[in-house]
Amino acid sequence: QVQLVESGGGLVQAGGSLRLSCAASARTFSYYTMSWFRQAPGKEREFVAAISWSVPRTYYADSVKGRFTISRDNAKNTVYLQMNSLKPEDTAIYFCAALSSPLYYSDPNHAAYRGQGTQVTVSS
Repeated sequence: QVQLVESGGGLVQAGGSLRLSCAASARTFSYYTMSWFRQAPGKEREFVAAISWSVPRTYYADSVKGRFTISRDNAKNTVYLQMNSLKPEDTAIYFCAALSSPLYYSDPNHAAYRGQGTQVTVSS
């Protein structure tokens, strides 16, 4: 069992930055591909970014490419999402997830474990 706890959300003006953290409870965390998803009110959950567990490979949604950076520190059992140049359309609840297979890094339905989420609000 892996528990995931997100933090770092908040209210920021457009153009600002936030850094989200996702802390995992178990050392087996390092063997999972980790992804960030987000869900805005009235919209479906969407993929944001992912990072593999071995030679770290990163993947991004087109909407955040060049603005967001995902990273992980396996020694601290933590994955991060650095969000720069934030836009009002980035407003959502952000979830981190440990994926059951690296093949499905962008599919929230394949999350083996998922956190409760952290709210990100970007004002215009």
